[in-house]
Amino acid sequence: MTPTRTRKSLTVAAGMATAAALALAACSGGGAPASTGNAGSGSGAGDNSGYTFAMVTHETPGDTFWDKIKAGATQAAKNSGITLKYSNDPDPAKQATLIQNAVDSKVDGIATTLATPDALAGAVKSADDAGIPVVAFNSGIDQYQQVGAKMYFGSDENLAGEATGKRIAAAGGKKVLCVIQAAGSVALEARCAGVKKGIPATENIQVNGADDPSVVSALQAKLAQDSSIDWIVTLGAPIALDALKAMDAAGSKAKLATFDLNVDAAQAIQDGKIQFSVDQQPYVQGYLAIQSLYLNKKNGNDIGGGLAVLTGPSFVDAKNIGVILPFAKNNTR
Repeated sequence: MTPTRTRKSLTVAAGMATAAALALAACSGGGAPASTGNAGSGSGAGDNSGYTFAMVTHETPGDTFWDKIKAGATQAAKNSGITLKYSNDPDPAKQATLIQNAVDSKVDGIATTLATPDALAGAVKSADDAGIPVVAFNSGIDQYQQVGAKMYFGSDENLAGEATGKRIAAAGGKKVLCVIQAAGSVALEARCAGVKKGIPATENIQVNGADDPSVVSALQAKLAQDSSIDWIVTLGAPIALDALKAMDAAGSKAKLATFDLNVDAAQAIQDGKIQFSVDQQPYVQGYLAIQSLYLNKKNGNDIGGGLAVLTGPSFVDAKNIGVILPFAKNNTR
C-alpha cells in the first residue's frame, strides 16, 4: 500500500525534490560514456551523459497541454546530454506497444503516463524485467507503485477535484457539468469525482477531445437542454475554449472553470471569461520525469522517498494571472 502523509509534508517533499533536481542538474562527470554519433536533444552545455531515455504518453494529437510536457522534458535532456525519444498514442493498447518498443530498443530509461494503468502494466513489467528503470508522471498517482514505476511526478487529482468542488460551492454553485474528454482516464475520472464531493449535483458528460466541433455541439445541446447548470468544469484547456463557444451558442449563463492552461485559456482568465484554472505544472512534470531518470541512472538517486512528488494543484485566477500569463506564453506554465 502507498504510505500516507499530511498535505503539508507532501508539499515540502515536492519542493525539496524539485530543488534537489534543479541543483543536481548542474553536476557533470560520470554516467554513461559520451556519445558523439547520437547527440539528439543532448547538445546542451551541461553533462554529456550519453543516456537515451524514452518518453511515452497518451497525448491526443493537437492538445496544447503536451507541448509543455515536451518542453520540460527537452530542457532536462539538453541540460544533461540525453537523447530523448518521444512517442504518444491515446489508445491504451498502442501506448503499451510504444513502451514495449522502447524496451526492445534497449533505452536507458522510460518515463510514461499511466492514464490507463491496467493496460500498461505488462509493458512496464517488461521494462523492469529488462533492468530498465521506469518513472511515471501526469497520470496514475494511485497506481504507479503497483504497476512497477520507481517514482511519480504530478498533481494529486483527488485533492484537485475536491478543492475545485469546494471553491465552486463557496461561490454559490449548485449544479456542475464536468466534461471528460478521454474515456477511461483514471486522472480525469478522479477530478470529476472530487468535484462531486463538493457539489453533489455534479453530472459528468463524455466528449471526444480529439474532435473540437463535436465537443462544442455536445456541450451546446446539453446546456440548451438543462438551464439549471450554473457551472461547467472542463478538464483541459482546449476543452475550456470549446465550452466558451458552446456557452455563447446556447446562451448559457453558467460560469466556467478548467483544469490546465494554455495561452488562450490564460488570456480568457485575464479577460474574465474563465473563473479559474487548476494548474498542475506540466512543464515541471516533463522536466522532473527525465531528470529523475538521469539522477537514478547516474547516482542511484530516488526522488520522493517512495512517495509521489506533487507538482500541483494550484489555482490560477484573476489575482495571479498577471504574473503567470507571461510564463504561459513562454510555454513553461
